[in-house]
Amino acid sequence: MTKDRSPVTAQEQAWAALDGPPDLLRRVAPAAGGAADGLRSALPVMDLARACVTSCSLAAAELAARRNGGPVPAVRVEDGAVATAFTSERHLRLDGRPAVTFAPLSKFWRAADGWVRTHANYPHHRARLLAALGAPAGAGPDVVGKLIEALPARTVEEAVYAAGGLAVAVRSPQEWDAHPQGRAAAAQPLVARERIADAPARTLPPAPSGPLLPAAGLRVLDLTRVLAGPVATRTLGLLGADVLRVDSPLLPELEDQHADTGFGKRSALLDLEDRSDGGDRALLEKLLALADVVVTGYRPGALDEYGLSAHDMAERRPGLVVVQIRAWGTEGPWAGRRGFDSLVQAASGIAATEAGPDGVPGALPAQALDHGSGYLMAAAVLRAVTDQTEYGGSRLVQLSLARTASWLMHGIGTGPASSGEGGDPRRWLAETDSELGRIRHALPPLAFDGGPRTWAQPPVRWGRSVPAWL
Repeated sequence: MTKDRSPVTAQEQAWAALDGPPDLLRRVAPAAGGAADGLRSALPVMDLARACVTSCSLAAAELAARRNGGPVPAVRVEDGAVATAFTSERHLRLDGRPAVTFAPLSKFWRAADGWVRTHANYPHHRARLLAALGAPAGAGPDVVGKLIEALPARTVEEAVYAAGGLAVAVRSPQEWDAHPQGRAAAAQPLVARERIADAPARTLPPAPSGPLLPAAGLRVLDLTRVLAGPVATRTLGLLGADVLRVDSPLLPELEDQHADTGFGKRSALLDLEDRSDGGDRALLEKLLALADVVVTGYRPGALDEYGLSAHDMAERRPGLVVVQIRAWGTEGPWAGRRGFDSLVQAASGIAATEAGPDGVPGALPAQALDHGSGYLMAAAVLRAVTDQTEYGGSRLVQLSLARTASWLMHGIGTGPASSGEGGDPRRWLAETDSELGRIRHALPPLAFDGGPRTWAQPPVRWGRSVPAWL
């Protein structure tokens, strides 16, 4: 690729969004291996998935070369490994039990004038959905379905969001393109990268011997929840980073998702409302003082009241890399709203594009917005650290599922839509014993010469003690 033309392929677009040196694309070999069954789509899902994983692999290889000297290791990504990783929850088994993915009230519902998609996997979201609809606390799908069927889709959307729940009306691509939030999301960079403060250049010793671990020695504070953020931090753990995930003891988490995305990291529970001397809030401040990277995935503004905005953290910890993932973007009327992959698919026209012959809205063959954004987040961390070794500075990286959706819908224009044909996903699965039980899981999709082939460590359970750094 030459510098005097715009990126054309999905791979070129993703690497350009990361401000990666164009000449390094020569280190990427053609994709190998057939795509695993399950990525059939009317949209170029496989192109997106391959581009995001390959960009992350290339960013890892670039940082490895910066640390150890010599050429950038060659990158080769197998489509089957990528497709299996993007559908990892389908392959997950805990002591032989399939993973629980979506709760009964997380689905498409027929409304009076269209369709609505809700998300109620967490107990508090389920309670808010029922309250907004005026349903009894123990109401099931039959009751909820009758209530939604009597209301316009956008009335449900606004009522549920006003109650703190999650629901969106299913829109066509044209409706989303005309919506203020659709326009705002599409106008944002796929990966927004900003230098937010000055700091000395980062000094990194050579990576340790053995498997090439370009992120070794980096401390990553993981303040994320489902699903893009945990994918990003799991990937950084794979590459050698010391990742500590911190959750609130007041917010429930889904154990199956923890088993799927908890590889390569440790976890702890801290209550940020505990502001006592030596309490959890003070402990988090000590962790921040030691962190090189902070990855956040909470509702926009949720961490700001604790002094954990990107600029506040960078002021207290010069040289920090902060990565934020949002559902809807940083601009527009929905910028402050909660959201998940399934809801963004419904609002952005993806669900309508994937509808079946009966007109019932569909979904992508994978939570590709989450997974794709997660690998771009990890790649952005690696690229930021590489840049810091020369230019220093504190860095802020921002992505949104809505912008990734816009890229999938409108930005990837070359090649046929994903077929998902060929390949056996069992080739890219493994089993690991952990304190959660025996886990069958997807193998890492990243591949570069000398790089790791398995996750660093199995998931561990949450606890009130902080198991790392201090």
